[in-house]
This record gives sequence, C-alpha cells and structure tokens, in this order.
Amino acid sequence: MASPLSVSRSRIPPGVWVLGFVSLLMDISSEMVHSLLPLFLVGVLGVSVLAVGVIEGIAESTALISKVFSGALSDYLGRRKGLAVLGYAMGAFTKPVFALATGVGAVVAARFIDRVGKGIRGAPRDALIADITPPDIRGAAFGLRQALDTVGAFAGPLLATGLMLAWANDFRAVFWVAVIPGALAVALLAFGIKEPERDARRRPVNPIRRAALARLGRAYWWVVGVGAVFTLARFSEAFLVLRASQLGVPVAWVPLVMVAMNLVYAASAYPFGKLSDRVSHRKLLAAGLLVLIAADLVLALASHWVHLGLGVALWGVHMGMTQGLLAAMVADTAPEDLRGTAYGFFNLLGGIAMLVSSVIAGLLWDALGSAFTFYVGAAFATLTLIGIALHAAAGRHGARRGA
Repeated sequence: MASPLSVSRSRIPPGVWVLGFVSLLMDISSEMVHSLLPLFLVGVLGVSVLAVGVIEGIAESTALISKVFSGALSDYLGRRKGLAVLGYAMGAFTKPVFALATGVGAVVAARFIDRVGKGIRGAPRDALIADITPPDIRGAAFGLRQALDTVGAFAGPLLATGLMLAWANDFRAVFWVAVIPGALAVALLAFGIKEPERDARRRPVNPIRRAALARLGRAYWWVVGVGAVFTLARFSEAFLVLRASQLGVPVAWVPLVMVAMNLVYAASAYPFGKLSDRVSHRKLLAAGLLVLIAADLVLALASHWVHLGLGVALWGVHMGMTQGLLAAMVADTAPEDLRGTAYGFFNLLGGIAMLVSSVIAGLLWDALGSAFTFYVGAAFATLTLIGIALHAAAGRHGARRGA
C-alpha cells in the first residue's frame, strides 16, 4: 500500500514539476552569481557594505514590485506562460554582464534587469501553479516548487565554490559558467509545459478597476499585511554571506553559507508545505517567526563558524516553514480570476519592505556593527508575532460576540 506521502506526490500535476525544475536551473544560474556578488563588489570593485545593502535592496524590491504589473496583465490576458518565459529570458540574458563588468554601474544595471525579469515571471508562475493544482494539495505543490527552486539555490553556490577553488578565485570565469543553466531554464519552460485551455467565452478581466479590487477581501489583505511585516523582519541573505566573511571564513568557502542555508530550506519546504494543508496556517506562520527570532539571536552572538552554521540552518528552516505557506495562503484567499493580481500586490508590499529592511540592515551594520543588525531583525520578527497573536485574539472575541 502506498504511503500518504507518495500518494500526495503522485497527485501533484506534471506542470508543477516542470516549473520546479525551471526554477531549479535558474536558481543555479542566479546563485552562482549572487553568492559571490557581495564579495565581488566589496573586494574587487571596492564598494562599501552600505552600498551592497542599497544595491541588494533595490534589486530585490524591484523584482517584487514589478510582479504587480505582470500579475495583473496575466489576469487580463487570461494567459500566464508567455510572461513567465519573458521573465526567465531576461534573467538568463543578463548573466554575461556580471562577467564583463568593470564598474559598479554595470553590476547595478544587470541586477536591476535581472530582478525585473524575476518580477515579470513570479506572479504569473505562482498563479499558474494555483490554476493547475487542486485546492487540497496547494500547500504541497507550492512546497514542492519551492523545494526544487531551493535545490538550485544551494547547488549554485556549491558549484561556485568548487570553481573558485579550481580557478584561483576567478570571479569572472564563474560568472560565465552561470550563463548555461539560465539558458536551459528558458528552453525547458518554453517547450516543457502547456498552459491550461481557457474558456473561449471568458471576458477579459480588468484587474485594476475598483470593482475588481473590491473582490480581494479582508482575509486576503490580512495575508498581504502579514507578509509585508514579515519581510521587514528578514533582510537580504547577502548579510549572511558578509557575516561569514567577518567571522574569518576563507573567501572561496563563503558560498557554502548559502549552500547550507538552502540545503536546509530545500529539505524542509515540501514537508512543511504538506503540513500546511492539514494545520492552522496562523500557527505554522507563528512557529516560523519563532525560528527566525532564534536564527537572528544566534547570528548576532556568533563567534565561531559552528555558531554561524547553527544560525544559518535556523534561517533555512524558517524559510521552509513560511515561504510556500504564504504563497498558498494568497491562493486560498484570492478569487481565481484575480490570482495574478493578488500575487502582484502581495509582492508589491513585500518589495517595499525588502528595500526598507535591506537599507536599514546596511546602515546598522556600518554604524553599530553586525550583531545589532541581527538584533533589530529579531525585534521586527517579535513585533510580527505579537500582531498575529492580537489578530487571533480579536477573531476569537468577535466569534464569541456573534455566538
């Protein structure tokens, strides 16, 4: 008799697996660059840590903010795949720029275009997963895609580490190799998935009209608000890389920090995604915040690579607990024909929060030190946890009054 786990996996649509492997390949490409980019900027191009925080904040927030436009467009067109292919292609075709860059301007431009591509593909891809997946296994489907995505996220830095050791810390040669998996991701998406047929009688939805937006109810906006505040609590992973360098990890081995974090993330994303189909979303989100608080405190107090490893592992667990969960919560609370727009707005506020949190982290790091940066992250996570608890208490009070 098949186990419940194998049954659940067998029900996940093939398209989810294809999108997962597309994410895997693109993350190998991107993380080969991103795991080394902070050190390349500081050590080769001579920029400050604050500048790294600003660049990372702008890059990541650009990706998240641009999702609102591509998500709304995918709802209007009733098609998701074309926009996803465009976004992945933009990411793939910017990789050579990093290898050729001789100044910070080229890096900023490439990061910007690469992240715009990520923004364009993100909301249509997530909406496509929601479209093709039965509601009762959405958590597992999002967890699976996130797990495959994260396998790429640790394989990329691992490959980067091996190449840095083999090629005597030649950043540019590693960046050239990153072009290959990016191109393969675009090809797999273009030829490996067929979008579901749409009803020919379906009228285009204008998702930015007031009547359409009014259909995004209070439950959806609560998820959006929690996601934004949550993002304030966790800044760019570039600061994990910088913390490793500060603790004396050799340059060639620094990418292993991202390998370790993403290995834990990949291992935990599917089990926690499957769990989210069975337990309270609010309780699981709160548990993820507790793990993030623990990660921040360990990283703030770290004085040895062992402590660093524990903090990075906890960071990966919290990502596995929360990222697929939040994506499933958006799908569960948004109308079917507005899912692209729903993911777009969710990531719009998350993008603004990411910009703010990364800039604050850079300022705190330069002014008060790395430990204070992680303490502030723990404080933001604690405030988010308190907000979730107050919302739950208010809901119980309202239920008693209505009884």
